[in-house]
Amino acid sequence: MSRDAARPPGDDADLDWCHEAVQGVSRTFALTVDVLDEPMASYICIGYLVCRVADTVEDADHIPPEEQARLLRVYDRTLDPDDETDVHDFRDDVDEWLPEARSDDWDVVAAAPRIVRTFRSLPADVRRAVTPPARELVQGMAMFVERYADTGGLRIQSREELEEYCYYAAGTVGTLVTNLLTRGDVSRERRDALYDTAEQFGLLLQLVNVAKDVYDDYTEENNVYLPAEWLDAEGVPQDEIIAPKHESGAAAVVRRTAAHARSFVDDAQTYLETVPTTDGNTLEAWAIPFLLAVGTLRELLASPEDALSATGVKVSRQEVFAVVTTMTGANDRNSLDELRETIAGQPFHRVSTSAD
Repeated sequence: MSRDAARPPGDDADLDWCHEAVQGVSRTFALTVDVLDEPMASYICIGYLVCRVADTVEDADHIPPEEQARLLRVYDRTLDPDDETDVHDFRDDVDEWLPEARSDDWDVVAAAPRIVRTFRSLPADVRRAVTPPARELVQGMAMFVERYADTGGLRIQSREELEEYCYYAAGTVGTLVTNLLTRGDVSRERRDALYDTAEQFGLLLQLVNVAKDVYDDYTEENNVYLPAEWLDAEGVPQDEIIAPKHESGAAAVVRRTAAHARSFVDDAQTYLETVPTTDGNTLEAWAIPFLLAVGTLRELLASPEDALSATGVKVSRQEVFAVVTTMTGANDRNSLDELRETIAGQPFHRVSTSAD
């Protein structure tokens, strides 16, 4: 069966638009969707876009917090199958906040009716898998916006609160993915192992983002996710997180956050070693972001100060290409441990080049 023949039912133009949209808003999920087969490729793509609408609203520092929270709660009601709120109500309400020069993220928000319409065309069991964790994500984001309404941006206070935020932002997505992967004939043992480690897989990816995106999060969204208690221990006020005079202390907290992220790597690997490859799912779809997260942790631990400036922290395009090339079509779970250790030590494309 061809990939196109296995696509889920629905309007082809809408499905094509969703696949194009995800390429513009998430490098990680674009890589994932590209190496999934149908119908899982479309299920993950659309499920992610449903969540991305809320994520963009939550990150918008030009929208007053009270209005952000209200918009998020309207959007949540549009996802509730028992609520009569129409997604066009959300679209009408958000219209005045759409930037004149729209980014890819805001194009997704503007297209919320199209995304929700496409989502509702999916099979009922897929909708049941996606809706609860997607709504939990939206509700959690609204709660955090309300919690920090007086500060104009999020100011995470403790490790526990950081993990709470990361759960709503990414742990819920891990549950969403796992719900989709376990809809078929999956043994109880495998199902339990997946749900035991799904949240940790999401937390790993989100904590890596928190550590590497400090500069952009603060300058573009006025959010500080590095915990105040960790910054206080280094004498760094949260609102001076990127000040040159505090570089040493803030870099120490970036390194501490990266080390905390690394504590979830073992469970994330267990998740990968357990995922079923049915219904269009593939091992590489989740192994690629996992291995790139390991590479990003390597860079963060080596140069944490780069996360505090426009320089940023990321793996090179050459390493991304090497990882994607190695993993594409691969189904050897036993190689994950070796690949992980190799990438933790040095950029993977240098290993590949020297091996050639």
